[in-house]
Amino acid sequence: MKLLNSYTYEIKKSKFIAYLYDIKTVDEVKSILSELKKEHSKARHIPYAYVLSNTAGKSDDGEPSNTAGLPLYNLLQLKGLENKLLVVVRYFGGTKLGASNLLRSYVNSANECINKTEQ
Repeated sequence: MKLLNSYTYEIKKSKFIAYLYDIKTVDEVKSILSELKKEHSKARHIPYAYVLSNTAGKSDDGEPSNTAGLPLYNLLQLKGLENKLLVVVRYFGGTKLGASNLLRSYVNSANECINKTEQ
């Protein structure tokens, strides 16, 4: 497992920190998520998506259904990325963003992280 890049996006005092990892197994996904949960213990949500050659997975981690995990997964699919884990750590800034802004914030931070990696 290798961290390829990260990107931080802020909106209305909420912070979205996207991470893109190169992975080979589901165990690596579990290990990375465990480390991120320790490192960002005050974060409100840590949704993710991953694609391996033989399996894939995603989680909204308590966010409204399909506002985080599915868009992250769709982004990996759209970019044709395999053996990658996309994680976005969210720190809540005190102002509710609403479902559409929430979804946009996750996608924007993840997309910028991927674009930085592709340059």
